[in-house]
Amino acid sequence: MPKSPAWTRDELLLACALVVENNWNELREGDPRVLDLSGLLRSLPLHHGAAQTIPKFRSVGSVSRKTSDLASNHPEYVGVSTKGGRLDKEVIAAFIARPSEMLGAAAALRQGIGTGALYEIPADPDEVDDDGSSAVEGRLLARWALHRERDRGIRARKIARAEKLGQPLRCEVCTFDFGRFYGPLGKGYIEVHHRLPLHISGPRETGLDDLALLCANCHRMCHRSSPGASWRTPDALRAEMDQPRPGP
Repeated sequence: MPKSPAWTRDELLLACALVVENNWNELREGDPRVLDLSGLLRSLPLHHGAAQTIPKFRSVGSVSRKTSDLASNHPEYVGVSTKGGRLDKEVIAAFIARPSEMLGAAAALRQGIGTGALYEIPADPDEVDDDGSSAVEGRLLARWALHRERDRGIRARKIARAEKLGQPLRCEVCTFDFGRFYGPLGKGYIEVHHRLPLHISGPRETGLDDLALLCANCHRMCHRSSPGASWRTPDALRAEMDQPRPGP
C-alpha cells in the first residue's frame, strides 16, 4: 500500500495554528478540531488524489500525531520531543517569531478553501522557488497571490491610473523604467505586486492602492523564497538593497 506523502508547509501551517490556539498543546484524536482538519487536509489540491488512493492519508490519527510533533518540538517543551522534521521546525519557529502573521496566514488559507477559490486556480510554477521550496506560508497562498497579480484587468487599471496622474511607470524599488531603457518596446510596460502578502492584508478584493509597480527583477526578488521566511514586501526589498555590501 502506498505511503502518505510528506507534509507540506500549507498543511503544517493549518496544523500548527491549531496547536498555537491550544496553548502549544497537542490535540487528541477525539477533538472535533482534529476531525475537521483531517477532512480539510484531505480536500486540499496538493497531493494529486492521495485522499482517494491512500485510505489513511491525513487520517484523524495522523493529524493528531502531527500536532504532537509540533507541540513537542517547541523550544520550551518539557519532556521527550518526537522526531519532527525540518519543515516542522521552520513552521514552529515562524509561529514563535510572528504568531499573529502566521495565524493570519492560516485564517486566509482557510478562507480561500472555504470560498472554493483555491480549488479553481491551477498550479503555478512560480509558487515555488528554483529548489522547490516555498514561502513559509506555503504554496497555496502563493498560488492565490500570483493569480491575483496576473489579473490583466487590474494591472491595466493600475497603469492607466498612474498615467492619468502623470506618475512615471518605473519600478518603485530600483526606479528602472522600461520605456526609458527599451524605447517604444518598453513604453507602458511594468509589473504589479501586492504591497502586503495575503496573510497580512487578508484575502479581500484587491484595490489599486494595494499594488506596487515593479520591474521584473525586483518582482522576482520579492517572490524569492528562503527557508522559514515570507515573501518580501517592496519596502523590505528596498531595505535589503540599501544594506552596505562587502567589498571585493
